[in-house]
Amino acid sequence: MFKNKKGFTLIELLVVIAIIGILSTLAVVSLNNAREKSRDAKRVADVKQMQTALELYFNDQGGYPATAAVVAGGTIAAGGVTYMGLVPTAPTPPAGNTYAYTSANTATYNIAFTLEGTTGGLPLGAHIATPSGIQ
Repeated sequence: MFKNKKGFTLIELLVVIAIIGILSTLAVVSLNNAREKSRDAKRVADVKQMQTALELYFNDQGGYPATAAVVAGGTIAAGGVTYMGLVPTAPTPPAGNTYAYTSANTATYNIAFTLEGTTGGLPLGAHIATPSGIQ
C-alpha cells in the first residue's frame, strides 16, 4: 500500500528561500534609497533654518556674523539675543560632509553643503547658500 507522506520537498523549500532572499534584497535597496533622501531633506532644511537665523541676525545687528562665530554645535547669538540655539551638523554618511559657513565681510555669507541625490529640485553634488538663495 501507499503511505501518505506529508511535508515539503527539498525543491519547494529552496524555491521559497530564494524568493525570500530576492524580496529582502529589494527591501534593503529601497530602504537605503529612502535613507539617502531623508538625509538630503534634512540637509536642505538645516541650511534653510540657518539662513533664517542669519537674516534675523542681519536685521538686528546690521550685518552677518563673522566666520568664526558660526560653528557646528555652537549658537548664533548677539546682544543677549539667541537667533539659533544650536547650529546643526550635517548628517553622515558620506564621511566628511559638513556645513561650511563663511563670511568675508558682514554684507554677505556662504554656506557650503553637499547633497547625495536630487532633492527639492536641487541636483546632487555641492551647493552654496547665500542671502539670495540656494544655488
